[in-house]
Amino acid sequence: MKFLVQFLRQWYAVLLAFVCLLYSVGLGLMGQTDEALYSAHWAGTILLFSIAIRQRRTTRS
Repeated sequence: MKFLVQFLRQWYAVLLAFVCLLYSVGLGLMGQTDEALYSAHWAGTILLFSIAIRQRRTTRS
């Protein structure tokens, strides 16, 4: 259980971005291309924000 919590803390952003990517692909396959294009940007945004947050955490300590 401790390993799972530690794994999720370290990789939460990548997992969330992957889910957003799958959501965008699903929308595209269903023919909702405008919504798919909009949600395709979520993955990159999540990863960039997680990098920025991680950098702020390391510079404070």
